[in-house]
Amino acid sequence: MKVIKKEAFLKNKEFYIKEMKLGKIFIYPTDSIYGIGCNALIGKSVEKIRKIKGREQKPFSIIAPEKNWIEKNCYIDDRVKSWLEKLPGKYTLVLELKNWDCINNKVNFGGDSLGVRIPDNWFSNIVKELGEPFVTTSVNKSGEKFIEEISELQGNIRRDIDYFIDSGKLNGKPSTIVILIKNQEKVIERV
Repeated sequence: MKVIKKEAFLKNKEFYIKEMKLGKIFIYPTDSIYGIGCNALIGKSVEKIRKIKGREQKPFSIIAPEKNWIEKNCYIDDRVKSWLEKLPGKYTLVLELKNWDCINNKVNFGGDSLGVRIPDNWFSNIVKELGEPFVTTSVNKSGEKFIEEISELQGNIRRDIDYFIDSGKLNGKPSTIVILIKNQEKVIERV
């Protein structure tokens, strides 16, 4: 694992964006907590994150490159549009997919819905430059507390990731989930 400060990452962002395209595993800051992710088009990398987290059955969410990507790949109605206006922000919108090829099926097991985010954080601009969806999930073993800073990172996770973008301590909480499928609108606050 290579630890990178934000300034060093941004100074060499072209290199790191190439690494993202190749499927390298990153821990990165969001507007809420640290996320762990990879290019959502590379199944081998998605599987590696599943193994790191011990999360076999639950789908992952993604950071969308931009709102247009969401509109192109998910069904949008007036209800969804009103939530899209809140992005970037601390929301994960669970939407119905209309284009299953926009992610590797290992992200959501080929299901008909997908959690999408655009965090209000500089890392979202990196994903926009990448131009591809990026897996986003909390940095922890499934069922355990998420990390707030690098010192809390367990050895087994350290071994299996490529890069940690260190932004110091993040005192947030996971994003609010908004389920907008099958004509429902359900808001789930997480702690």
